[in-house]
Amino acid sequence: MPAGDRIDLTNQFLIAMPGMADDTFAGSVVYLCEHNEKGALGLVINKPIDITLKNLFEKVELALSGGDLAEQPVFFGGPVQTERGFVLHDALEGGPSPYNSTLTVPGGLAMTTSKDVLEALADGAGPKRVLVTLGYSGWGAGQLEDEIGRNGWLTVGADPAIIFDTPVEKRYASAVALLGIDPRMLSQEAGHA
Repeated sequence: MPAGDRIDLTNQFLIAMPGMADDTFAGSVVYLCEHNEKGALGLVINKPIDITLKNLFEKVELALSGGDLAEQPVFFGGPVQTERGFVLHDALEGGPSPYNSTLTVPGGLAMTTSKDVLEALADGAGPKRVLVTLGYSGWGAGQLEDEIGRNGWLTVGADPAIIFDTPVEKRYASAVALLGIDPRMLSQEAGHA
């Protein structure tokens, strides 16, 4: 594919098609933080694991005061580096991120991998809205485009409200609804008209 024809799916949702062969991603909605000629990186936003933020903070020797944040689940972000934390949050207005390792998603959110964002959250000073994952989803050059071409994924512009404000069990249907279709209308069969 010529460079000028390359698609950029940064700040979009990848929605797994019914019948996704890879069980890791079946039923997943992935927020794409980065997509370029080298590949893609994203975080699954709808697969909570059996760890709360309070538990995670205790593991890294930080105290997270009560409130809604402490009981939020940690999510399975993907099968790569599952021992490492990724914090998806609102991008900060007007200036560079105060955290050591932040990827600011053009037109979208920010993803921080450094412990200082957790320290800020523990102090009550961090980002207002967060989704924390262990692991991320990664694709090599051309791999994601190939999977999309084989009807593995649907793509749609991301809506932060689905990540931060929609109950976990409704995120898949809400992401599909952004396409203007009913999730029950999706077929497991690939086909071309």
